[in-house]
Amino acid sequence: MSIGQAFLGLLESQPRHGYDLKRAYDERFGSDRPLAYGQVYSTLSRLLKHGLVTVDSVEPGEGPDRKRYAITQAGVTDVEQWLASPEKPEPYLQNTLYMKVILALLTGRPAAELLDTQRAEHLRLMRELTRRKTGGDLADQLICDHALFHLEADLRWLELTAARLDDLARKVRA
Repeated sequence: MSIGQAFLGLLESQPRHGYDLKRAYDERFGSDRPLAYGQVYSTLSRLLKHGLVTVDSVEPGEGPDRKRYAITQAGVTDVEQWLASPEKPEPYLQNTLYMKVILALLTGRPAAELLDTQRAEHLRLMRELTRRKTGGDLADQLICDHALFHLEADLRWLELTAARLDDLARKVRA
């Protein structure tokens, strides 16, 4: 996800201080990984440099002056273009799990155990996400559904790979 575009979208509704942007971002998108303050201000600095935001006002405080940021017309155009463009699907053609299976086979290690361990971890995470989804609001439900669908696809791949493991081992070792 582009943090810069998220900030621009959040700023469209009203100008905000960096602290307020961080809080709004974390509430909407960062429940699992909240933004660091350094990331907030480096992103705002980059947006300011590119003319996508401007400093709307400066308020003196106990520490450094508090800047309130507002989106510019260029920022509105940028976020509109970003929202209109589709995300590239990520097919995971060279993922780490595939690499581990091949390396286990190449080195004579038990690839079936690796697949079983990974399956157990996927199932554990699916149970956790299902619990979170059950008690969550609509945003939590949608985010959890997205993750669960990906995990289900991974589980299908794990089952298929386990079923083809003997054939794969012969090909890898040949």
